[in-house]
Formats: sequence, C-alpha cells, structure tokens
Amino acid sequence: MSKYFIPLANKMDRNIYLSAIKKSMVAMTPILIIGSFALIPDAIPNMIGKNNPVSQWIAQYSSVISIPYTVGMGMMALYVAAIIGYHLAQSKKLDVPGCVTMAVMGFLILAVDFTKDGMVDTMYFGTKGLFVSMFGSIIAVELFSWCKKRNFTIKMPETVPDFVSKSFEMIPISIIVVGTFVIIRVVCVDVLNTTPPMIFTNLLAPLVGSMDNPFAYTFLKMLQCLLFFFGIHPAVLSPITSPVSTQFIAENIANYKAGTAMTHFFTPGMDSAFGNLTGTGVTFGLVFWCMFSKAVAQRKIGRISIIPALFGINEPILFGAPVVLNPLLFIPFVIIGPIISSFGAWAMSFGWLKMSVFTPPYVGVFFEGYLATFDWRSFIVNGMQLIVSIIIWYPFFKMYERRELQAESEKQAAISKEDEAMLDDLDLDF
Repeated sequence: MSKYFIPLANKMDRNIYLSAIKKSMVAMTPILIIGSFALIPDAIPNMIGKNNPVSQWIAQYSSVISIPYTVGMGMMALYVAAIIGYHLAQSKKLDVPGCVTMAVMGFLILAVDFTKDGMVDTMYFGTKGLFVSMFGSIIAVELFSWCKKRNFTIKMPETVPDFVSKSFEMIPISIIVVGTFVIIRVVCVDVLNTTPPMIFTNLLAPLVGSMDNPFAYTFLKMLQCLLFFFGIHPAVLSPITSPVSTQFIAENIANYKAGTAMTHFFTPGMDSAFGNLTGTGVTFGLVFWCMFSKAVAQRKIGRISIIPALFGINEPILFGAPVVLNPLLFIPFVIIGPIISSFGAWAMSFGWLKMSVFTPPYVGVFFEGYLATFDWRSFIVNGMQLIVSIIIWYPFFKMYERRELQAESEKQAAISKEDEAMLDDLDLDF
C-alpha cells in the first residue's frame, strides 16, 4: 500500500507507515464487533414476527439501537486518521497531540463535503474514506516532521509555560499543513472536477475489486501460506487487506439494514471463520494425525496444538512440527491448504452460503462460521474443510512420520552405544 501513498519514501519510513496502518486496523476490531452487534436486534422481528411486544419495541427504538453502528463504523475513517497520527508521532518522536490534530484536520479537509442545504455530508467519514484517511494522516505527519526539522516554529522564551510555548510553536506548522491540504482539495475539485476520496476510489478500484474475487482470494491465501512457510507472519499483508475487507463488511451491513442483497464475501468474519479455519492453511489435518503418531515428539506436538487449533491458532504446529521450512510439508501447506481455505469464498460466490455481516471474536470452530453468516450451512462448509484437511494431510504426514521414527531410533541407538562404551571404560569386574 505504501507504493500508492509515498512512492519515494525510504524503506524505514514505509515500514513505519505500514506498521501504523496495521495498528489502526487492529484498533478498529472492537468497533467492527460492536457495529455488528447492533445488527442483531434488526434481525429479531424477521425471526419471531413483527406483531409482538419485542419486535414493536425494537422498531420503536431502532434509531437508538443503531447509534453504536452510526458513530462506530460510520465514523471509522476519522478514528483511523487519529490513530495513525498517534502512532506515527510516537515512531518519529514528535508532539503527539499536534500530530493527531493535524492528521484529523488533513483528513477532514480532503473528505468533507456538503449537501445542497449546506449540511455536512459524512459519507466519507466511514469505511469509504479509509484510504484517503490513511493518505491524509501520513502526509500531515510528514509535513509536521518536515517543519520541525527546519525549525518553522515560533520559539518562546524559557520562562513561558510549556503548554503556551507549544501552542505558539504549532501556529506556523498548522498554517503550512492546512494550507497544503486546502491546495490539494482545490486542485482536485476545481481542476480535476472530483473530490479527493473519489480519486482514491478510482485509483484503487482494481485492487479493491480483485480482493472480492474467489480466484484472487485463493491466490492471497497461497501468498499468506508462502510467507508463513519462510517464517514471515502473514499479518504483514494486513495493511493492504484489512482496509478493503473492513470497507466490504460495512457495505454488507448497510445493504442488510436496507433489506438489499449483500455483495461482498471478503470480510474479516469470513476470512477468520473460513479462510483461517484452525489457522493459516487449515492445518487441522496435520494436528489430527500428529495426535495419533507413533513418533513421541509428533504425538506431543499434536496434543499441545489441538486446543489452539480449534480457536484458529496454529503457530504451535507450524513451529513445533515444524511446518516452517520443512520441504516435506510444502505442498499440503502452501498449495493445497489455501484451496481448502477458500471453500467459504467459493460457497458465498455461488450463493450457497450467506455473505458475512458480523465479525465475531475467536469463539472456536463451527461457532465462528455461524456467527459470521447466521447461516446453518456454515457448519457444512466448515465440516467439509476439516474432513478434506484430514484426508489431504495423511500421506504427507506419514512420510514425515517415517523420517521422525528413523531419527528417534538412530538417537536411541547412539545413546545406547555411548552407554556401552562408558561401561567398558569403567572396567567393572567383580
């Protein structure tokens, strides 16, 4: 994503930007969960009918019930701008309040629009404005840093209280930052005849559209598994994928509330419940066979890994078996595992499974899939994934088990020969 934002930034800066974006997406998890919870009451009248006290109460207070969604997911880009500004300020050792203020200000100048009656249009304050929020906050902090390095500030005498001195220091910086964003907006609106958020929408349309394609999703899972195979956690891709999936689930929720068809399968809930079932690459099959292995080390690893795997955590088996850097297990993990991971995406694309409108916390296999979709067919999809994983991993596990058994026997033989030699040296003749 850094190539879209700051092409000329050096590697260290790009890492700082990506880290700040990743942290901002992690910070948005509670907002996604709470916003999703706000949908549940709307679904109750459809389940129990509308002519009862409960449904009538929900209809009466629906505007209040939806407030967490409106001020949460509906204002997400605003929060992201502030969080990115905060983390960038910490990384660059700048004034945190000043950077956060400039980051939010820069985003608002780019994203704010007005209705015909002069009211503020908040359309781009939500997930549709995530990309312009990231761009605005990064540019604002970079300008802030640039001004500080060149001493474009007003220095006050040491006798002036610190909070007063910092206020005066911010005046030239604020003028430069705000002026820059105003110029960007004027150029976009008056010269290019479009708003800054629309420029990002058009620029990133190929990226965003491709993420909602099952073929592209399968490729993404392969890339994640390939990274993990070499010991690199696939979370490094989250600054690119998380804003897209977050935008998609927000659109699904909006369609759900409006009673229209949901169109996006690539959402955080789907990716967690189906794409990362029992962990990246759906490694449940390996955990299952390890539990019954004749090799002592494999059996211990399998029994240790089973509980975490049921909650989507497979680092114990990846680094314990290990799968990482193990050529014997490359094919089932990097090639076949991603195909199993994409079962949910394909099922949703063909209309066999409902699209996700909820991002549940880690509640375990089967439950997470159902909560993400509220569709009983999620149990079938998850069940198929587990069964196929068990079948696929078996021949590769047996090859690896034979090697482990041979290593164990050689180790035992080596120890026994050493013991014999030691006893001979002692010359214990009575």
